[in-house]
Amino acid sequence: MNQKVFKILGWVATCTAMLMYISYFPQIMNNLHGNKSGFLQPMVAAINCILWVCYGVFQEKRDWPIIIANTPGIIFGALAAITAL
Repeated sequence: MNQKVFKILGWVATCTAMLMYISYFPQIMNNLHGNKSGFLQPMVAAINCILWVCYGVFQEKRDWPIIIANTPGIIFGALAAITAL
């Protein structure tokens, strides 16, 4: 795979990962309205995203697609887990 295609693939994957974590928003809203859901899955997702962001940040050359893709997972995963309690 040439470098240009590989870079495009990375950014497309970044966008889809962000959408996956932003999709927690309806769950957060339901939790806030009293329709509680499980907290375990979003909590584990937030922890996973923290680890990936650390991985991306501490690379010799920062891996921005990984950092950007997983930052919403920290925020929305944590919010979904907290509001489910």
